[in-house]
Amino acid sequence: MAGRVRSAKKVDLIARVPLFAGLSKSELAKVASIADEIDLPEDKVLMREGERGREFYVLLEGEAEVTRDGRTLATRRSGEFFGEIALVSSLPRIATVTTRTPVRALVIRDVEFRGLLQRTPAIALKVLTAVAERLPPDVG
Repeated sequence: MAGRVRSAKKVDLIARVPLFAGLSKSELAKVASIADEIDLPEDKVLMREGERGREFYVLLEGEAEVTRDGRTLATRRSGEFFGEIALVSSLPRIATVTTRTPVRALVIRDVEFRGLLQRTPAIALKVLTAVAERLPPDVG
């Protein structure tokens, strides 16, 4: 796999995530600073349907398959992301995601993210706003 991703590239990738849509460049850089770059083998289960989520992933290289009830729903590729709800909720995962090739990814863990929100209320407010905007119209 290629070399490590530059922090500017991390910021660009994280900026694509709807959860972070309202963040400024400097706020995105703070989120990027807690994102670890990891390499994962083929056939690694990243998250399992029904289990509590603790990580959010952005794929840098490789492919991952999304399944629910054993049926394939989607294939995630470079630049795509999954698991963002785990950063703001302890709801169980709604799908299983398994690597189909060796993968390089950015991962943000809920503990680090929640710590960042506590230290940076402006980011917390913008993330909360993004979550609220994604709720179905009949909620609330």
